Amino acid sequence: MSRREDIAETAARAIARGRVVGWFQGRSELGPRALGHRSLLADPREETTRARLNAEIKHREPFRPYAPVTLLEGADRYFDLPAASPFMLLAARVRPAWRGRLPAVTHVDDSARVQTVDPAQEPRLARALSAFEEETGVAVLLNTSFNRAGEPIVERPEDAIDMLLHTGLDALAMEDFWIEKET
Repeated sequence: MSRREDIAETAARAIARGRVVGWFQGRSELGPRALGHRSLLADPREETTRARLNAEIKHREPFRPYAPVTLLEGADRYFDLPAASPFMLLAARVRPAWRGRLPAVTHVDDSARVQTVDPAQEPRLARALSAFEEETGVAVLLNTSFNRAGEPIVERPEDAIDMLLHTGLDALAMEDFWIEKET
């Protein structure tokens, strides 16, 4: 475990290398979805990401889709989105040029339940998206709730660490601290 000056950059670099990161930041959000405080973040560009999340981390059915998170400014580059979607409530078509490039978050009907991030409201998650874009050229991450099937979203640091230790999760970004499994 170590403190990082830029936890978002550290996480983005790990995700770009295929790691799945538990994202535990600030107060937890209220509601059924991961909105950037208690999330599992992963690379949406890899088809295998979805299968790995389902089998090794979330322990849920393989057909379940995952959602993308992207910066509000520039979301229309990837998605045919009519408005901001900060609560992951809108389904949008993935633009044709990106369907094959974002397979882990593109549903079978070419849609995605998009979350947009305004840097003024969620600066740390916005920084992670920007850092991932600097690494990969893509300002989209897979974002799903930080939990296993049948369990509530993690609330306490102990729950996040337990999930790191007992699933295929690779690393944990908890506030400014980086905790990583040895590979």
